[in-house]
Amino acid sequence: MRVSGTVRAGQYAALLCYLVFLAFPFLWLMSTAFKPPRELGSLHPTWIPDHPTLDNFRQAFGEQPLLRAAANSLTVALAAAVIAVVVATPAAYVLARRRGGLARAASGWVVVSQAFPFVLVIIPLFLVLKNLRLVNSPGGLVLVYVVWSLPFALWMLTGYVRALPAELEEAAAVDGAGRIRTLVSVVAPLLAPGIVATALFAFITAWNEFFFALVLLKSPERQTLPVVLTHFIGAEGAADLGPLAAAAFLATLPSLLVFALIQRRITGGTLAGAVKS
Repeated sequence: MRVSGTVRAGQYAALLCYLVFLAFPFLWLMSTAFKPPRELGSLHPTWIPDHPTLDNFRQAFGEQPLLRAAANSLTVALAAAVIAVVVATPAAYVLARRRGGLARAASGWVVVSQAFPFVLVIIPLFLVLKNLRLVNSPGGLVLVYVVWSLPFALWMLTGYVRALPAELEEAAAVDGAGRIRTLVSVVAPLLAPGIVATALFAFITAWNEFFFALVLLKSPERQTLPVVLTHFIGAEGAADLGPLAAAAFLATLPSLLVFALIQRRITGGTLAGAVKS
């Protein structure tokens, strides 16, 4: 069925509007990060700074330990992403291939668990981590991020596993491969795009998370980047807008860079999996 030129033009126009909607906050943040104080207080703000400056970045690094906070966030986010994928991959395989009431109940719990708000779990979670002596510990924060991202990671990977033809596993079983060997040698390579996408989700979730890090990390030297960004806001709510925008702009770059580096592998891996199947 051929699409008319008018419909195709409408589709491109809708896509363009959606891209502008998504890019507007980032572009405005980038513009603000390079504006001097005089332009920040202007009643007629402009997209492009008349006198761009790097003073906001120098002030941001001078006022707060951004590099240390970024290192803390990177360590926690990478650890959470790796552990979540390692745990979710075999679990998703079992949920996708097993049939029965237990598998359906587990899948239902995965969906329901996403409805719990942070506020309901933060107090019991804090008490549990306190008893385990994991409060104010990066390990405790990693554990929280893994548990919090695991349901969605399971949901994502279960869909990828169900899309794989079961005949490939049956052929591996005929050749004498066991469950573990089939999972490692047959399923995992075809799941590579899904694993990468899931790891990206877990990484971005942990990198941007603020509430758990604020409650669980008390020592300044262990705080993550989202928590440190709040230090640019004064006690009365007045924000140091220029340095805050500069620091927030730098904080968004790692997620964008990670996605830019692996998005081709996600697409390429999906196509490769389709050819193999």
